[in-house]
Amino acid sequence: MFDQVLEFAQNHMMLSGAFVAIAIAVLAYEMMSGAKGLTPAQAVSMMNRDEAVLVDIRDRKDFVQGHAAGAIHIPQSKLDSQLQTLEKHKDKTIVVACKLGNSATLTVAKLHKAGFTKAVKLKGGMTQWQQDGLVMVKK
Repeated sequence: MFDQVLEFAQNHMMLSGAFVAIAIAVLAYEMMSGAKGLTPAQAVSMMNRDEAVLVDIRDRKDFVQGHAAGAIHIPQSKLDSQLQTLEKHKDKTIVVACKLGNSATLTVAKLHKAGFTKAVKLKGGMTQWQQDGLVMVKK
């Protein structure tokens, strides 16, 4: 199989080069922006001490199927219009949770620009939360 991959790469140099460049760019972006993140256990600990608020940015269907207790639901597509709902939590750490932990990075960047300097992502997202056996509430 590896021979086939090498043959494909040799026959399609531009396509292979573009793939490698994109992969490197994504990895570099994730390493730079993903450094500030909390594991689910760290997030729970901070939430229990009233130092953090979890913002779930998944769509409504996923949120209703299961979410962390006390999570604030703001779908990623509605973040700009519902940003004022987070103003009262500006002094706390805002933990942004998505499904896998990838799209939360963009939301964290938006929150930082809006002045929420303590915003971080939930590493692994709600999938990791569930895999760690943490409690999920269903509506």
